[in-house]
Amino acid sequence: MHPLLKDSALIYTHTVTWGEMDAFEHVNNTEYFRYFEHARIAHFEKIGMLKYMAEHNSGPILGETRCRFKIPLEYPDTVYIGVKVENLGEDRFTHIYTVVSEKYNAVAAEGEGKIVYYDYNNNCKTALPQCLRQQLES
Repeated sequence: MHPLLKDSALIYTHTVTWGEMDAFEHVNNTEYFRYFEHARIAHFEKIGMLKYMAEHNSGPILGETRCRFKIPLEYPDTVYIGVKVENLGEDRFTHIYTVVSEKYNAVAAEGEGKIVYYDYNNNCKTALPQCLRQQLES
């Protein structure tokens, strides 16, 4: 575990590829949102949210996301994306993302995703099931 991510519920490791860079010779800003997505889905898998979604047709939907870029990333590098859960509400929670560069041993970006729990049968938000809430709290 990277010491800058010691409070994370999950850490996702990603190897930066050459194709993630843009004409300015650093990782394109859109890639950071993919890093967040990789970590978000890994966290959902870890807590059983995707399995629950498949069984009940209710699950997470991304309501809002943002990213603050701290240092540019470039190939080659390995990044660690930490995920924390905050602001757990009746039907939503916030993922806090921290991207750490192995090459620079520093935080490269910070972001968040506001996740709403959604009933895909009725096309509306719904309360988080208790079994998932417990996983998010732990």
